[in-house]
Amino acid sequence: MKLFFFIAVLSVLLACSNKPLVEFSPDTEPLMLLPASLAGIEDGRGRFREIYCTLEALRGDTLPDDRPCEKLLVALDGESESSRGDVATGAAQKPYTVAFVPGLGWQCLENYIDPDGSIQNHLARFGYGFLTLEVDGLSSSKHNAVQLRDSIMAMELKEGDRPLILLGYSKGVPDILLALVEFPEIRGRVAAVVSVAGSVGGSPLANTTSQSTANLLRFVPGSDCDKGDSGAVQSMMQEVRRQWLAENPLPEEIPYYSLVTYPDPDNISEILHSNYRTVSKIDGRNDSQLIFYDQLVPGSVLLGYVNADHWAVMVPIARSHKLVGATLVDKNAFPRELLLEAIVRYVEEDLAR
Repeated sequence: MKLFFFIAVLSVLLACSNKPLVEFSPDTEPLMLLPASLAGIEDGRGRFREIYCTLEALRGDTLPDDRPCEKLLVALDGESESSRGDVATGAAQKPYTVAFVPGLGWQCLENYIDPDGSIQNHLARFGYGFLTLEVDGLSSSKHNAVQLRDSIMAMELKEGDRPLILLGYSKGVPDILLALVEFPEIRGRVAAVVSVAGSVGGSPLANTTSQSTANLLRFVPGSDCDKGDSGAVQSMMQEVRRQWLAENPLPEEIPYYSLVTYPDPDNISEILHSNYRTVSKIDGRNDSQLIFYDQLVPGSVLLGYVNADHWAVMVPIARSHKLVGATLVDKNAFPRELLLEAIVRYVEEDLAR
């Protein structure tokens, strides 16, 4: 019964709308698409590939959901070459702590997803920390930014303690960016920001999805969330995110990194195909929620494009729900532990240069 209810709620959330995903309006910022290099994006794909492939060859087969390097990282045109030499694979030179900020609805579904701590345990082997910063699953980025500020300032960080790498997933990224802009006092505690499938430029689906639909997640059995300020969906709208970026330059003292989900259509879970087709009315290069170019943080280092849908990259549904993982969420197997290690090692190396 619990499984059926969960699937029913997901089906409602994924329902299509006959409205245009992006309606005509004269109230919009002037926009254009540019190659990443012309938009202030540094290409770090070559070195990230080198790091991930080295780690995968060394210990991929000892970790869940191993996938060969060439099948995980998508090689789009113009990928940079790497010239940094050997890849560090042992103990951390500087023991950073990854502070994970989840996306819309995570708080509501966390008990169902049942994260097993495998990422935390894996990173701890090498001296890195991992923790989750709790934010409201159904609240706006403005509301959640206050929560992030309070959590970060409450940490007792003494000299020599681990500086924070804020790693945002989906809506967690705009939550982070807004916190950094609004609350300068947290910047000295943040070593870097990493976006993984981040809703930087918003999602076309948010333009036609109501907050009341998202609020249905409160009624999933085991859900531990309330309505909050009911602003989550609005915070994911493209016009909201793009206007915010236009009006709020990001703090330059913090380095930013972007990892983009760019799945082959055959590698998208069955339950997400409806969303994929809907977003494909704008661009077929999407992960079922976000178009690939809307995932880049301005001025960031582009780490790479991964062959994974929006859920697979960070939401471990299939590991704890075998039936769902074999049917509706059938492309959810993904080597998240190794991916996170590769990200942290890239950032550690980059910050040491």
